[in-house]
Amino acid sequence: MTNRQYLALAFPLIIAGITTPLIGAVDTAVVGRLPDPSSIGGVAIGAVIFNTMYWLLGFLRVSTSGFTAQATGSNNSKETFMTLLKPMVIAVLCGVLFIVFQKPILQVALLVIGGSEQVASFASTYFSIRIWGAPFILLSYVFIGWLIGMGNVRLSLATQLVMNLMNIVLSIVFVLVLDMGVAGVAYATLISEVSAVLFGGFIIVRNNRVNLSEFSFKMILEPEPLMRMVKVNRDLFLRTICLLIMTGIFTSKGASMGEVTLAANAILLQIHYIMAYLIGGFANASSILSGRAIGGKNRSLFRRSVNLSAVWGLVTAASLAFLIMVFGDSVVGWFTNIATVREMAMDNLIWMVIYPFVGFWGLQLEGVFSGATEAKSIRDSIFLALLVFLAVIWISVPAFENQGIWLAFVVFSLGRSVFLSLYLPKLQRLHFS
Repeated sequence: MTNRQYLALAFPLIIAGITTPLIGAVDTAVVGRLPDPSSIGGVAIGAVIFNTMYWLLGFLRVSTSGFTAQATGSNNSKETFMTLLKPMVIAVLCGVLFIVFQKPILQVALLVIGGSEQVASFASTYFSIRIWGAPFILLSYVFIGWLIGMGNVRLSLATQLVMNLMNIVLSIVFVLVLDMGVAGVAYATLISEVSAVLFGGFIIVRNNRVNLSEFSFKMILEPEPLMRMVKVNRDLFLRTICLLIMTGIFTSKGASMGEVTLAANAILLQIHYIMAYLIGGFANASSILSGRAIGGKNRSLFRRSVNLSAVWGLVTAASLAFLIMVFGDSVVGWFTNIATVREMAMDNLIWMVIYPFVGFWGLQLEGVFSGATEAKSIRDSIFLALLVFLAVIWISVPAFENQGIWLAFVVFSLGRSVFLSLYLPKLQRLHFS
């Protein structure tokens, strides 16, 4: 695997990845043009609620990609297709449950996160519309994960581009042209999620001629492979719980400091998501390679995937930090023209320069471990990083206020990188002893 081959694999994944945080970035930027900062806070809180719900089931993409890559590496065509069918059942069931329990979910979330009455009103409007897309967004996770695991990165890119670019265009039209406000942002996302699933299902059926009569529901419930999938998904679920506890505390602390701080932190978080997904494109490439290496018992390919992750992850992190240092003021200006929010964001922008350096290695290693479907190590490292985060935010916020929140966030990202790297030798011994 040469650098050129690795970049050819990673580049479509980077483009696909960057379009995902652009949804939140464009939503924030569009409502940032409205005169009331409460609208930014409302969309930010609404986005946190959906991130919480969907991140809990983020394993649908991650584990599907890992299991599919391993099945592909071992040349098992029937198992490869089963890695698509099994998580599809989970996705539909969970999406329907989210719709059924939408009212208590919203009430509990607003109670936990807090914010003013006006912010809560905007968040409720956003949530009550977007919730109907739950089964579709979860199915899109499965489709995208399966296409990535198959190595069909361009088809995966096409699916994500349909969803994310449609969302961007519709958000601008609904809010800035049709003056639909926060509801327009939510409708744009809902329409794009449904469209992406229809498109993803179409290209999977068209490009993979499979005789469905060869498969049965009983095959989906075969005990041994099902238990393996359940264990991996359980650990990824718990990993996500830790991430969401961190994000929830982070958002709640910002909300307690007022609408301007909440809005500024929402903008900086969107910048962070863009950087994380850019770095994550290389992590997804390494996930494919490590999954194939383990499926095919190829030690040299596994080592090469780790080395390429390290090199290109660091190059990307340094480039992003430089761009934020030089163009940070312009980047923040893209999101809002509200002077107080912009000033608060600029006061905390230095953390976005530090973040890529401390966070890139943890993101890269998660790709490697996900491809190996070794989720226990990911779970344990995130839990340890969360403990460090809780200690730092408890100490730093009374002393440094919002700067203390960001300090805890950066320390969490550093811990994520350090702790997971300690498990890497064990992973290699386990599969290539």
